[in-house]
Amino acid sequence: MAKVGFIGLGVMGSQMVNRLLSQGHSVTGYNRTRTKAQWLVEKGMQWADSPRQVASASDFTFAMVTNASAIQAISEGPDGLLAGLSAGKIFIDMSTVSPNVSRALAAKVRALGADMVDSPVSGSVITLQQGKLSVMVGGRKDTFDKIKPLLLDIGPKVTHVGDNGLALSMKIATNLSLAVQMLAFSEGVLLAEKSGIAREVAVDVLTHSAVASPMIQYRGPFVLQQPEEAWFDVNMMQKDMVLAMDLGRQLDVPLPTTAVSNEFLTAARGMGWTKYDFACMFDVLASMSGVSTPVTTGGPKK
Repeated sequence: MAKVGFIGLGVMGSQMVNRLLSQGHSVTGYNRTRTKAQWLVEKGMQWADSPRQVASASDFTFAMVTNASAIQAISEGPDGLLAGLSAGKIFIDMSTVSPNVSRALAAKVRALGADMVDSPVSGSVITLQQGKLSVMVGGRKDTFDKIKPLLLDIGPKVTHVGDNGLALSMKIATNLSLAVQMLAFSEGVLLAEKSGIAREVAVDVLTHSAVASPMIQYRGPFVLQQPEEAWFDVNMMQKDMVLAMDLGRQLDVPLPTTAVSNEFLTAARGMGWTKYDFACMFDVLASMSGVSTPVTTGGPKK
């Protein structure tokens, strides 16, 4: 049993803590909004009042927050996690930020005698709950070997991809395909629908066809009805698309389908749909096609 800390108890982070608790680990957690974590406290998670308290109480501290600004907010200052780290501790950052931001933070962590890896994941709430999540790790090999058993309690596929920052490069390379696939799927559904095929039938056929990636299988039905709580909302998806395009410019890799897909996310934001799952790219294209959907008729999510 490990002494684990977790900062950021959102949709994914909270489910990871739930899995760690179920594996018998001692978990101390922090979230900006405590009410969202109450169910985990009732399941045995210890509550901390700051990221510093989490890091102080834990040998392995995880974080999963939204962006670089959030990473800075939980890291710096007298209550930040850096203030709670000491020699021998390991920080496992699962946030999706730029590789350069992550490497800079790793240098600060190592100056304290601790170590850090970037460890983003590929999957959704449903794949996490089903125990099918894929975890990527960038950092020192000896540190990876120490944390691998812990990561295997979160997901069955754990891969060391190289030095610090490279797991984030791999994550960004993976995530750009999510929006691209969603846009292509939406085109197919709408082409079938305007040909006279019921939307439900088109979704059923496509999600059981050769184009049905795991993402299409679990997110495809969102074109029929959005989930009550977005699994990955428009703002979060666009943040990753911008990271991809920035990395593409740095490395001289053209990303044409990423750029087009990103414009549909911008359109979704312009239509007030930022809180919807990014599958609402379908609704943007449907609106352009003169087709109504529950989103276009019901208005933006409040």
